[in-house]
Amino acid sequence: MSGVAQNAVAERVHKWLGELPSGWRGARLLEVSDAWTSNVDKHTVEGQPPVRLCNYVDVYQNDSIVDSLDFMVATATREQIKRFRVRVGDTLITKDSETADDIGIPAFVEYEAKDLICGYHLAIVRPDRRKAVPKFLYWVLRSEPIARQWGVTAAGVTRVGIRSTDLNKVTIPLPPLDEQSAVAGFLDYETAQIDALVAKQEELLTLLAERRRSVLDRVLSEVGGERRRLRWLYRSSSVANKPNEEVLSVYRDHGVIPKASRSDNFNKTPENVDRYLLVRPHDLVVNKMKAWQGSLGVSAHRGIVSGDYEVLRPTTLDLDPDFAHFILRSPELILEYRVRSRGIRPSQWRLYWQDLADISVAVPPLAEQRSAASRIKTETDAIDSLIAQAREHIAFAKERRSALITAAVTGQIDVRTAWTAG
Repeated sequence: MSGVAQNAVAERVHKWLGELPSGWRGARLLEVSDAWTSNVDKHTVEGQPPVRLCNYVDVYQNDSIVDSLDFMVATATREQIKRFRVRVGDTLITKDSETADDIGIPAFVEYEAKDLICGYHLAIVRPDRRKAVPKFLYWVLRSEPIARQWGVTAAGVTRVGIRSTDLNKVTIPLPPLDEQSAVAGFLDYETAQIDALVAKQEELLTLLAERRRSVLDRVLSEVGGERRRLRWLYRSSSVANKPNEEVLSVYRDHGVIPKASRSDNFNKTPENVDRYLLVRPHDLVVNKMKAWQGSLGVSAHRGIVSGDYEVLRPTTLDLDPDFAHFILRSPELILEYRVRSRGIRPSQWRLYWQDLADISVAVPPLAEQRSAASRIKTETDAIDSLIAQAREHIAFAKERRSALITAAVTGQIDVRTAWTAG
């Protein structure tokens, strides 16, 4: 290799991986493994052998492919079975998504069977064990430098993906085999400890959410009043062309809040927001696609929301805004939204105003509404504080996990020293 070529390789490696330790080098994925994409779709064709498909969600939602997963039953040709059968030690990665920052999610294969094959929208990475320790390669593919490379090479407009021609070109860190084994063992142990802490916090979140729902159920069950359909309490509003207003968003857990107040909303606001709908304080804003999950709320803010939302303006003063916010987000009403949403599958469900308008709610006297809202707020504020703390702990743990993986696979920490010290 000429000096110019060597310099180009060194620059590429440093760009993606930083300064590697002595004895480590950067390599293309193709130098240490075979990687190829699957074309096995979710079809059952008469005459073809039955198979179990490891599909996109199996990889996206799990760190490991194990025998306890509920694999989909389908059929495939014998050539497909031979080419796409998964093996222990493989890493499967998601090669497509709606955004470039959500592709290349890996899962390590710990279970194989003659009828278990890799499904569509996935790629198989099979290491050459003479050059790469399988679990080390998995942790490398889980690291932030690799995710950045996937994001840069992703192609597409409405849906982006890793092209088969780019799959093998990603630059990875490559220490000696014994060092790879040490890194893999270190990360197996350390991430398991972090995952256990996250699991405990998630259990706490489940308990707190149940306690919060019980507060709503208990207090709202104690109020009476005439039942009135929402069509007599709200009307649909289409006021738009207010591009200078603050952009709002609707969260299942928080209701209607300024979009800029959250760092975890990755939906990009378009440059042209002329079609965004105006929201005034006390308006009911409904995310039609996620209403069945509780993504709606009475706004305390003025601003604009996507035209895909429903903005409903109150037509009467008979409904206290705080009470309306709680009762419309109650477990009982969310079940109603689920039943009335239209679509073939949950990802396609929509709740339209004509269906929402027929739902009836109790409208007690205003004094009783305000009293109920005050009681709910007092009790749920304390629970919400605990929920926020648990979520912060989870976010911090996940950030630490990600940083630890990157530091270990790029040699920023000496895992043998760190393991001994721990």
